[in-house]
Amino acid sequence: MAQYGKAEYWEERYTRDPEPFDWYQRWAGLKDTFAEYVQPSHSILMLGCGNSRLSEEMYEEGFHSITNIDLCLTVTKAMQEKYRDKPGMTYKQMDGRSMELPDANFNVVIDKACLDSILCGEGSTHNAQKLLTEVSRILQPNGVYIAVSHGQPSYRLTYLQRPEFGWNVKTYTVQKPMMGMTASLSADDKDSVHYIYVCVKGEVAKEG
Repeated sequence: MAQYGKAEYWEERYTRDPEPFDWYQRWAGLKDTFAEYVQPSHSILMLGCGNSRLSEEMYEEGFHSITNIDLCLTVTKAMQEKYRDKPGMTYKQMDGRSMELPDANFNVVIDKACLDSILCGEGSTHNAQKLLTEVSRILQPNGVYIAVSHGQPSYRLTYLQRPEFGWNVKTYTVQKPMMGMTASLSADDKDSVHYIYVCVKGEVAKEG
């Protein structure tokens, strides 16, 4: 099992291999699902951004208020440099489990493989709870948390549907890209889809 839950793993990895890398999906595979929830005018937080091209591809389509955070200083510095000419696109070294960000500050939080990588680490349940509590705190009252995951609903909904968050969770699936385009965090990934969990804050789940 690779050490996806450990900060040292990512420091070493991004130092060794600075090329852009995307887990699971690129923007093209996500945009249709995201379109209903994410507007160009929104203030967006990208959680555990790594050196993914997702923010860049969204920026090119008019999303110009994107805060990117990652635990890894190496990759954060590299991305600050790479995108310094893009106003509204910022990169900060930060732990998603204790974000130095104001309450109710973002319309949308996007998480592509961040929750999954935390769930690969030690103390996974506790750390996932801390991460999601922070996400809930920084989201505006009607904000949306979107998690792109390889984890099936039977595994992920127990984390996302906790009553203290008050999230209405919708589950979407998207076909996996052809191998080689993107990578997965899981070796035993037999499904042909990735899951997109859209958690809308302040909407009570409707009966039926």
